[in-house]
Amino acid sequence: MNRSELIAAVAERTGESKASVAKTFDAIFGVIAEQLTEEKAEIAIADFGRFSVKQQSARTGFNPQTGEKIQIEAKEKIAFKASTSIEYYSRKHN
Repeated sequence: MNRSELIAAVAERTGESKASVAKTFDAIFGVIAEQLTEEKAEIAIADFGRFSVKQQSARTGFNPQTGEKIQIEAKEKIAFKASTSIEYYSRKHN
């Protein structure tokens, strides 16, 4: 499912216009992205899951074309851990 399909499904379920849902969708995911990238804050959504920023350590990799060893720098990445009760949402709305 892509962004447009998700917006259409939410609009159908809520009876709101696609434009209204798209505006809310952009606001919600904008806040989540901002908190994760700028504030490094964890976002926990009950019965859904938790978004967090994880540190990935430096490691040795391989160039697939030459087989040469390369050093991959440490970096931060966004992780998502689903709640054990995520099926709550599918039961609630079906």
